[in-house]
Amino acid sequence: MVRPHSATVRPSNTQADAALKAWFTQRGWSPAPFQRAVWRHWLQGESGLLVTPTGSGKTLAAFGGALLEGLRGLAPEPIDPAHPRVKPSRLRLLWVTPLRALATDTTHALQQPIDALGLGWTVAKRTGDASSRDRRLARQGQAEVLVITPESLALLLSYPETAGLLKGLRGVIVDEWHELLGNKRGVLLQLGLARIRAIAPAAVTWGLSATLGNLDEARDVLLPHRPNAPVVRHARKRDTTLKTLLPARPERFAWAGHLGLSQLEGVMKLIAGTRSAILFTNTRAQAELWHRALSSIWLEPPEALALHHGSLDVGLRMAAEQGLRDGSVRCVVATSSLDLGVDFPTVDLVLQVGSPKGIARLLQRAGRASHRPGASSVIHCVPTHALELAEFAAARQAIEAGQIESRRPPRLSLDVLSQHCVTLALGGGFQPDALLAEVRGTHAFAALSDVQWQGVLRFIERGGQALENYPDFQRVQQDEDGVYRVSDRRVALNHRLSIGTITADGAVEVRYLRGASLGSVEESFISRLKPRDRFQFAGRTLELVTMDQMTAYVRMARGASATVPRWQGGRLPLSTELGAAVEATLNGPRETPELRALAPLLDLQARVSALPTPQTLLVEVVKMRRGSSLFVYPFAGRSVHEGMAALFALRLGRLAPHTVVFAVNDYGFVLSSQQTIAIDASQLAGILSPEGLMDDLREGMNLTEMARRQFRDIARVAGMLTPSMPGATRRSQRQLQASSGLLFDVLKRYDPDHLLLAQAEREVFEAQMDVQALAAALARCATRRIELRQPRTLTPLSFPLWAETVRGELSTEDWRTRVQRAAEQLQERHG
Repeated sequence: MVRPHSATVRPSNTQADAALKAWFTQRGWSPAPFQRAVWRHWLQGESGLLVTPTGSGKTLAAFGGALLEGLRGLAPEPIDPAHPRVKPSRLRLLWVTPLRALATDTTHALQQPIDALGLGWTVAKRTGDASSRDRRLARQGQAEVLVITPESLALLLSYPETAGLLKGLRGVIVDEWHELLGNKRGVLLQLGLARIRAIAPAAVTWGLSATLGNLDEARDVLLPHRPNAPVVRHARKRDTTLKTLLPARPERFAWAGHLGLSQLEGVMKLIAGTRSAILFTNTRAQAELWHRALSSIWLEPPEALALHHGSLDVGLRMAAEQGLRDGSVRCVVATSSLDLGVDFPTVDLVLQVGSPKGIARLLQRAGRASHRPGASSVIHCVPTHALELAEFAAARQAIEAGQIESRRPPRLSLDVLSQHCVTLALGGGFQPDALLAEVRGTHAFAALSDVQWQGVLRFIERGGQALENYPDFQRVQQDEDGVYRVSDRRVALNHRLSIGTITADGAVEVRYLRGASLGSVEESFISRLKPRDRFQFAGRTLELVTMDQMTAYVRMARGASATVPRWQGGRLPLSTELGAAVEATLNGPRETPELRALAPLLDLQARVSALPTPQTLLVEVVKMRRGSSLFVYPFAGRSVHEGMAALFALRLGRLAPHTVVFAVNDYGFVLSSQQTIAIDASQLAGILSPEGLMDDLREGMNLTEMARRQFRDIARVAGMLTPSMPGATRRSQRQLQASSGLLFDVLKRYDPDHLLLAQAEREVFEAQMDVQALAAALARCATRRIELRQPRTLTPLSFPLWAETVRGELSTEDWRTRVQRAAEQLQERHG
């Protein structure tokens, strides 16, 4: 294919537009108004944000402007006369994707119109699993389009030659921006985009998002240099239909912990009537168990049923994705690893096992079905316990009302800034004043103070006051010209191995004794197994043979009895928006199939206690066999309730001495005591007051220990923990914890004002406890009338909270059996 050069006759704008339109026509499409709007903005040199439902054609909307530029014959970068043998960089477009799994799919999607239009461009990947060919093309600037992750972009910026590759850049497209907006990966990308603006100021930037509530803020975070940049919306909302697979007989005393496997037969009937399906679960453990259950009754070839989650080997995940594309896989059991925009046009059925816990997540997963422009989507929800019926009904109402969650962008993540500074010191060096202005041009660091900036510079130079005598922390030096650079090759290698903000619990590779890798499980799980113990992983029953360093060698095992790994952080908290919708639904009209099925439970709750409403705060005090339990239902989500329960316990102890334990779920929290809890509505109102919140949280929680745990991730991102070298033995989780704990103690004692200690404490409040949401929940409680009830037994709402309190109790019978028996006894008592 001949590449255009400066002597080529350039087609007119009209001819270029006609060529792109003709390609659309050949595929049976017509450019949508929102696509044309983005192309127009792009060609005028304007940046912006595109918001459109998944499957509506956003890829071509974003890429069309660049295609039209190419068709109009924009001249490539001229040859540098000073270096005539050096090929000029052909790089025109960076396509930033949040997932490596998306990169391959995106590469194919971008290459199709390029080939059809005869542009002769090359699309390459620059991700962690890119081929050696793609890495070479990216390094030499010999691809017009580069599909890249935020981490790989940061790695690219650590090389001095990158600035030359990016000078001719025409644009940057950030796909699935909502997935990056609310976390440190987005902060890292903001810093990378600021560097690109300094190198290629004429390049435009467009963000693509499908599901997001705070659109204007999302635009401003992505484009701080372009205030009031255009936000292009798809005028036609994609229709999403939510259907619930109703249980034959919903419980009146439900509890979390079910898997929904009683619905297995109904799920199989739905799958049997489709071309291909994706069954989403909320956790990797649940995905493993559902895959095993489906396998036990699967009548088609075994390879037609696949498993997909983030802990599996990339080869297994790619095989599942390819099977969906070519039709050889009929069903994939997946987690959020398939949430994002990988296109599977053959998928016409999506199932969601358990509550999605958020409206945006449900819409994102629903969009995996009928992933074609103009097509509507249907998602079938499978409840794992009765109360999830209310969550499905509330989600449907929220979707119809256009409600969706916002994502709050982090600010002043100084660990990420420190990493970025070392990256630029490696990538040719930086002048501190110029870089400070560049960094302050981002949303994340607009409020960066001079004191904080000087603290960052001291940290990357010598680690801070307490660590300045240790050579390992002396990473960057300032030369005679005032430029900060990295001169130590060991520092350069360590830093490039550490780039990124994704931190995870210690992972142990799972590998066949004589064969391939299957993926990884957490060290805390595998360390409890002995040789010959069986466990379920990657859709297989495996037997542990031996552990060697950080690798578990296994063989296939026969039989169905096996433990399933549990991954930390698996529980998704209910979003604030969906929690409020559930609360309103419980006492609203019963016009949906879900609420009609839930009627016996709701009627019982109203009879023995009361139903929650948006105007009241329901509180129940129940006398137990040993003491009493106090149940509070703010419907603010699990993470908010954890902070609220700790605060409540502290303030309750000030009224009268109490030894309490607490448990939480998404609807509320419970405090249990062996003494009688005597309290009235006015005392409850005082306890739930937002006044003095921060002081009481500091007193009532072990802040030092929480900050110590948070510091481990911060230290890793900031480069304080030396990574394992390629080919060397990986350090265990215990070793990492010990290293970060020692650093924390040294800084706490000898440098208590260290910038990363302050950040650890701040993140405890902002990330772990979500103090902003907690304060908002307390403010809502203060406006409500307290409905204090004293039912004679556990109620349908209190029963699942009671079940959480007995999880950790010692007993000769397992938790599930004990809770099941209690539920049956209550069911019999209430007829």
